[in-house]
Order: sequence, then C-alpha cells, then structure tokens
Amino acid sequence: MAHANTDAAYRIVAREDFSDVTYLLEVAHPLLARAARPGQFVIVMEHEHGERIPLTIADFDRDKGTITLVIQAVGKTTREMQQNCRVGTTLFAVVGPMGIPSHIGAAKKVVCVGGGLGVAPIYPQARAYKECGAYVIGVIGFRNRNLIFWQDKFAAVCDELIVCTDDGSAGLKGLVTEGIKQAIARHRDIDEVVAIGPPIMMKGCAEATRAHKIRTVVSLNPVMVDGTGMCGGCRVKIGDQVKFACVDGPDFDGHQVDFDDLMARLGRFKPAEQKAMLKWQESCRLSAIAEPQVERMELDRPSTDG
Repeated sequence: MAHANTDAAYRIVAREDFSDVTYLLEVAHPLLARAARPGQFVIVMEHEHGERIPLTIADFDRDKGTITLVIQAVGKTTREMQQNCRVGTTLFAVVGPMGIPSHIGAAKKVVCVGGGLGVAPIYPQARAYKECGAYVIGVIGFRNRNLIFWQDKFAAVCDELIVCTDDGSAGLKGLVTEGIKQAIARHRDIDEVVAIGPPIMMKGCAEATRAHKIRTVVSLNPVMVDGTGMCGGCRVKIGDQVKFACVDGPDFDGHQVDFDDLMARLGRFKPAEQKAMLKWQESCRLSAIAEPQVERMELDRPSTDG
C-alpha cells in the first residue's frame, strides 16, 4: 500500500471539468499507479487539516505514474477541492490502493454498467475484462447529453456500448436498467453484470438481473472513516452477514446487498454534512468580504517613499 508522502505532496498534473459539479483530477503517484487494480479506492486529504475522503480510482497509467480521480462536488470537502485543486497544486495525502480488487474472472460475456459518477470507476473494469478476452457490453447513464463524458474511452474497450439519458437527449431514453434489459434481450448468454453508481441505481440493476439469475456485482459506497475496518462506519448487510466495505469490499453480490439499510445509513449523516457545508460557505463569504477590505487598506496606507 502506498502511504501519505511526508516529504513531498502529490502533484495534480491534469484537470478536466465535465460539468459544474463533476471534475477529473490526474495525480502523480508512481507507486500507487503500479499497485492499483480495477475496483480499488484511495483515501485522500486535500490539506493537513482536511477531511479524509474515500475516492474510487477511475483510471491509472503505470507508464506515466498517475492515477485518475473523478469527483462530484456534493459536500463541503469535494466542493473545497473543486475550488482549490488546479494543475500544479498538490494533495496533502493519498493512501491506497485500498479494498479488494475486482475479480476479473473467466467470464466470456460481461455487462459493465455505470450511472452518473459511477461511469468513471466502471471504466477500469470494462478495460480489464476486455484485456482478458471477454465480450464487453458497456451501459453508461447520464441525466442528459450535456453531462456525458468518456464515451470515446468506453467505445475503445467495449464491443457494444449503450448510452442512456434520463431525458432521451442522447442514446436510449431511460435509466441504465433500460440498457440492461436491452442487453439481456440481445444476449441470452451473459455471464456477469457489474454495476457502479448511486445505491438506488445499483439496487435497480440487481433487480433487473435477479429473475434472469445473472451474477451481479456492485461496488458499495457507505460512509468510511479509517478505511482499515476498525471504525465500523462502513458496515453493510450482505445476506445474513455484516461486512465492512473498506476491507471486505467494495465489491459485493448485488442480489445479497440490503440496499435499503445502506441508503438509510447514508441518510443519517445528511444533517451533519449540511452543517459542515453551511459553515464552509459562510467562511468563504467572509473571506470574500475581507479581501477587498485588505486591498483598500493597502491603497489608503500613506506612501513612505521620499
């Protein structure tokens, strides 16, 4: 596992904004790039006093020595990173790779499903299956055509690619479950479905495949603190067992996951998240007010030139 670097922080070498809330950061980390496998994640701290947040590895380039993170600005820390993380800036700590790598077995035909932000982390899995000789069907879903990203990257590693949009502005109209249904109708020999996205989406994917008895793997995203299984914050119910997503996952059998419990646990932290967001926004507002005042004081200061 590659740990936080105490001598030099991790430099951001590329950034791309896909929408007003979704952005990509490519981070220089040769050791982690060599060790990373599809399905794994990292825990990131933007600065010394920042929050530790888990982020799935969306891509890695062993030759360049970089990892790619695709982030959605939904809370205080991810919005702060959206504001501060630019090419040339650094992250204070990056710990990983964490979690059990996805099992890329001998499946001959696989459907890789990504919804919204889940599109990014499903890409390494689609690529890995293709490299292992599988016939890969990609299903990627977005709210509308303006939010679509990485379509070309998926087309390069998928034998078939089904793009879905909620409003029908591009590709198939409807949720990714419509894409799954279309894939199942075309192919009666699908060995496995892998789905990553919001819990409600992954639940829908599992239900779409249950009657067909197609093995379905999902990547879970509960609240995570330490990432080592000690805090218990990321516990999830899998069948009649309790597992920890950070060390037992993040991949689990979608037909065994208690999604209702997962969503309820995620909802419990919303008040605290909203409070942190409001506090950060207020500090940003006060900083914006203070800066012009400092500038005016500098302008009003008497000159000391002779």
